[in-house]
Amino acid sequence: MTSSSDRSQAVDVQEPKTYEVRTYGCQMNVHDSERLSGLLEGAGYVRAPEGSDGDADVVVFNTCAVRENADNRLYGNLGRLAPMKTKRPGMQIAVGGCLAQKDRDTIVKKAPWVDVVFGTHNIGKLPVLLERARVQEEAQVEIAESLEAFPSTLPTRRESAYAAWVSISVGCNNTCTFCIVPALRGKEKDRRTGDILAEIEALVGEGVSEITLLGQNVNAYGSDIGDREAFSKLLRACGQIEGLERVRFTSPHPRDFTDDVIAAMAETPNVMPQLHMPLQSGSDPVLKAMRRSYRQDRYLGIIEKVRAAIPHAAITTDIIVGFPGETEEDFEQTMHVAREARFSAAFTFQYSKRPGTPAATMENQVPKEVVQARYERLVALQEQISWDENKNQVGRTLELMVAEGEGRKDGATHRLSGRAPDNRLVHFTKPDQEVRPGDVVTVEVTYAAPHHLLAEGAVLDVRRTRAGDAWEKRNAAEAPKPAGVMLGLPKIGAPEPLPVATGSGCGCD
Repeated sequence: MTSSSDRSQAVDVQEPKTYEVRTYGCQMNVHDSERLSGLLEGAGYVRAPEGSDGDADVVVFNTCAVRENADNRLYGNLGRLAPMKTKRPGMQIAVGGCLAQKDRDTIVKKAPWVDVVFGTHNIGKLPVLLERARVQEEAQVEIAESLEAFPSTLPTRRESAYAAWVSISVGCNNTCTFCIVPALRGKEKDRRTGDILAEIEALVGEGVSEITLLGQNVNAYGSDIGDREAFSKLLRACGQIEGLERVRFTSPHPRDFTDDVIAAMAETPNVMPQLHMPLQSGSDPVLKAMRRSYRQDRYLGIIEKVRAAIPHAAITTDIIVGFPGETEEDFEQTMHVAREARFSAAFTFQYSKRPGTPAATMENQVPKEVVQARYERLVALQEQISWDENKNQVGRTLELMVAEGEGRKDGATHRLSGRAPDNRLVHFTKPDQEVRPGDVVTVEVTYAAPHHLLAEGAVLDVRRTRAGDAWEKRNAAEAPKPAGVMLGLPKIGAPEPLPVATGSGCGCD
């Protein structure tokens, strides 16, 4: 007769399966990846340790289709995983996002070892599709043509304990000739204001102190109900939420950027003095060919109004160089706008031909060598402007929200890093007392570089926050557990700084 202890020893205790999500592209993809992680963890998966490099039971690629090299990048990464999958029976690979929505069956034809392909409208199906692929032992390709569930209704595994994305709309109603995004994410669909505010209040209750309102075209919010001031009202409503210290948004469109939004930014204390306003080109003929419904004068007029209302605002932008038909005179107009607007940073892209867009078949495609030369000239100009604008920050006293992982040299220099209200990155001397990500420090800027500031003196003040408490609690909870269950420690910190994640040139802005 077998004892109960013998029977318990015979039970095979199976470790949870691990997952890894690799994200490419804009903030919408970053936010979608948080949803994918939440879905997988809800299905019983655990996050693979940092640096696992494909050594997970499930590897998910959340793709972007904006740049021309997106396809090559995806298939190169899939190719590197193929031998790993051969050696590891049961490993699964899934591909989602904009490139999956665009290429559909092509992915499985080019990479037959992929198990699941899903689109931008049905990310909630990922766990089901993985299980179906496992049971049926064949690839599952499921692309929805319209949104099945608003992303924010799905479970989330947020990357940060103290900063969060909050989606206010999905899709885009613009028809920019260089952009494939509206075809892949669909027409704009706005979320109910009450649902947005309820999510923000819930996040604040969990310790979040900074939120970023997210949409392909945030200031077109309200188009579903015909309220042109809905976005400014939303900003003001965010200002009434106790405990919410910082509000940001990305990305607006110059066409829809109205005076009531500027007033709401200036008059709502927790709306940060930061604006990312895509330019794309400074040339009126090129803007017309791009089907951008504003011109140079309109754009510079917005910048002038923002600066008048919010003198210390940091304004960033996106610019495309080498759009079909762009002449030297057109390019000089872009250089002129850069000099006039004095952006704190400009994220510049060489025009990338995307099949399926009107611009891809336009005549007068600009030779690659001409585009490269113009690109280098614009980057050099903007680098100098960014440096000059940062030098104006020297001597200012700033409150920084402490971040983690944003200063690659922090360990060697004994510094910490944080974000100023205008989103500038500041490296500061580590104080004697404990400072946690999410806490707030007050420093004086002593040095400026083109892409960051230094505060080399002693920290003037440290304010411990509920956000820092949330980071500490989460960090402790996610320490590796015994008994072989692997819980990878995530990258803790605020959402990626706007310039890194924007990746625009997508035309959804």
